[in-house]
Amino acid sequence: MNEASSRTVPVDVLRTVASQFIVLHHLAFYGPMSDAARELAPHLIDGLASHGRLAVQVFLVVGGYLAARSLAAHNVFRTAPPFQLLWRRYCRLALPLMAAIGLAVLCAALARAVLPLASTPAAPSLPQLLAHLLLLQDLLGVEALSAGVWYVAIDFQLYALLAMLLWLSGRAGIAWRRQAAVALISLLAVASLFHFNRLAAWDAWALYFFGAYALGALAFYAHQSGRPVPWLALVAAVAAAALALDFRSRIALALLVAVPLGLTFHSGRHLPPSLARLFARLGDISYSVFLVHYPVCLVVNAVFGRFAPNEPAANMLGMAVAWAASLGAGALFHRQVERRFAVYQGLHRDAGLAAQPPAAR
Repeated sequence: MNEASSRTVPVDVLRTVASQFIVLHHLAFYGPMSDAARELAPHLIDGLASHGRLAVQVFLVVGGYLAARSLAAHNVFRTAPPFQLLWRRYCRLALPLMAAIGLAVLCAALARAVLPLASTPAAPSLPQLLAHLLLLQDLLGVEALSAGVWYVAIDFQLYALLAMLLWLSGRAGIAWRRQAAVALISLLAVASLFHFNRLAAWDAWALYFFGAYALGALAFYAHQSGRPVPWLALVAAVAAAALALDFRSRIALALLVAVPLGLTFHSGRHLPPSLARLFARLGDISYSVFLVHYPVCLVVNAVFGRFAPNEPAANMLGMAVAWAASLGAGALFHRQVERRFAVYQGLHRDAGLAAQPPAAR
């Protein structure tokens, strides 16, 4: 395995592990299966429900790292604003999302017919669908039609914000554009870490999450500098100061991911080829798994809640079935929907995709 390919191994591992935690988090967070199965493993289910959402920080950091790499490859420093890249990004995210929303609406209707639950989304209105299409549902206060849809909107906001920062840095001239990019990203990261990320009212906006996203982008630039250790030490010192002011486990985890990622995880090249391929495959389908796992879990929850409402062992089995079905449905969705949309739009795999499986808020 050459060096270029080995550097993708840690990204695949991080996305794979984090995506599985997100699926398990939603299974533990939304009943009724987890309510019944909790009798068998209360600490495990409570832990996943309470802390599994932290896995989203992994996707923020990896997303920032890969977005910076992708935008650098697309020469976003050029004179024209990067509107074409933003349109491509929107299509990359929104077209599969709309197909998944259609699936979510159908699965929610089926789940309501089998077992009505308060957590099951109601039939959507046209304004609600339009808000999702435009990725504005949280900004408009519209109820989401599927768990984690908020993250798709945040991912687009973050990518657009980073693209505009890099474009602005290009106005500094060829000799200084990289330094200007790092300076702009760092300044906005500081604003996010020390102010915006501490205010829950901002959690529908990119500024709330930009601190973690920027840690990934800065890890990329640290690696590109050829001297990652001093740069990453400076990044870690600033993040540590933000944590000293107001400790947030989500930022601590983002820092713990960003620093090794900037050092490129050279140990990743020692993975057996078969295991590396497995992680690559699971990383590839992670966005599709995120999009379809909640509708799948809705149906499985309704079936087991209806026919085995008070049987802990049966509901624990149901959670395993929902997990496996989510992976299978995600692989199918990736092959039949996500990849087909990408080919139709003339899009190639976007290395900046944050992956996607978000956590519930």
